[in-house]
Amino acid sequence: MTDAFSPELDHLIAGYRRFRNQAWTSNRERWASLREGQQPEVMVIACSDSRVDPAQIFDVDPGEIFVVRNVAAMVPPFETTPGHHGVSAALEFAVQVLGVKEIVVMGHGMCGGCKAALTREMHGASHGEGGFVADWIALLDEARAPIVAQFGTQGREAERAMEHAGVKASLGNLRTFPWVEAKERAGLLRLRGAFFAISDGILHVLDEDTGDFAPIT
Repeated sequence: MTDAFSPELDHLIAGYRRFRNQAWTSNRERWASLREGQQPEVMVIACSDSRVDPAQIFDVDPGEIFVVRNVAAMVPPFETTPGHHGVSAALEFAVQVLGVKEIVVMGHGMCGGCKAALTREMHGASHGEGGFVADWIALLDEARAPIVAQFGTQGREAERAMEHAGVKASLGNLRTFPWVEAKERAGLLRLRGAFFAISDGILHVLDEDTGDFAPIT
């Protein structure tokens, strides 16, 4: 190629070269096996936020986790109305085709999507000016109400409560998918909630019986 790359793309290509010369070369057998297909046992649903890469946080090799990322790590409820159901399609593929044994919904601290859901700062925005984000995070409207009643819409305490509530809402929506609910009931699939705190790098796991997130020490 003769065209000059942008500084941003140059940065990515430099990273690719390091990967190609180091990680790929030293792990060639792993890549050769992945050529035949993938068999991840865990699906991770995480936020698109650039600070919370599940592969980095869990320190896994290629092929170990099947990842879906979107604003606020949301799972919509099961529905079959016409439309483009990206998360639902990925979930169906992971559970029904790949046969994953665990689904982890991982929220995170300082989540802009959860904060926007809490403040509704994008409510009523046109598409292209925040409307798509507003429509998506409206999935959290029901979870938002008790948080606003207890904490209001401002401050870190309210934001953290919203971030935790987002994980719980997505777990609840996962269980509206018939095949997810059936496999969980049969003991073939486990659902987990997790939360990664950017401020201190600590992962928390949800105890659904108590509703509390406990740090992994």
